[in-house]
Amino acid sequence: MRFIKWTVKVFKKKHEITVGPYTKNMKLVVGSLLGAIAAILQSAGLMGGIGYAFSIMATGPIVLSTIISIRIGLLTYAVTTLLLIILQPSEVLVFLFTTGVLGISLGIGFKLYNTGTVVSLMGGTFLTAGILILLYLFQFPVLGPLVSSKVSGTVGLGVFLFGLFYSWIWMNLCIVGMKHLNKVMVRKLLIEKDESSCR
Repeated sequence: MRFIKWTVKVFKKKHEITVGPYTKNMKLVVGSLLGAIAAILQSAGLMGGIGYAFSIMATGPIVLSTIISIRIGLLTYAVTTLLLIILQPSEVLVFLFTTGVLGISLGIGFKLYNTGTVVSLMGGTFLTAGILILLYLFQFPVLGPLVSSKVSGTVGLGVFLFGLFYSWIWMNLCIVGMKHLNKVMVRKLLIEKDESSCR
C-alpha cells in the first residue's frame, strides 16, 4: 500500500520550473549563446573518451533555451545545426535526432505540462524515435557496430527504457540549471536597473 502511495506521489509531483523576467533582446542573446555552447559541446564528441561526456551535455543548452521560449528553443536548435554543419558535419545527424531532439522535447514538455513524469515520458519517447530513425531509416550505427540495423522489437524496447531513464536524468538536471540561469538573469536585470537609475 505504501509503495502504491509513493508511486502515485512520484507520478503527480510537479516540476515547479519557472522562467525569469526575460526581455525579447535578452531571450535572443541567451538563445544565441546557448546555441553556440551546444555546438561546441556536440563537436567535442569526435575527440573520443572524455569528448563523449561533453557531447551528451549539448542537450542542456537546448532545453534551457526552449524553456525560456519555444520559439527561441527552435531557433537555437536551428542555429546549433548550422554551426555543426560548419564545425563538425559528421555530428549533425546525431545532434538532430538525439541530443537536440531530446532538448526540444523536454523544453516543450516543461512549457506544456506541470508534472515531471509527463515531461520525462515526452523526452524519452522523442529520443527513442530519433535513435530508431537513425538506426533503421538512415542505417547509422548510433548504438555501435554490434547492434544490427535490422528492425528488432527487443532493441526497440531496450532503447525506449534507456530513453525514459536518460530523459528523467536530464529533466532533473535542467530543473537545477534553470534555477541558476534565472538567478543570474534576475541579478543582471537588477544591476541594469540600478545603473539606469543612477544616470
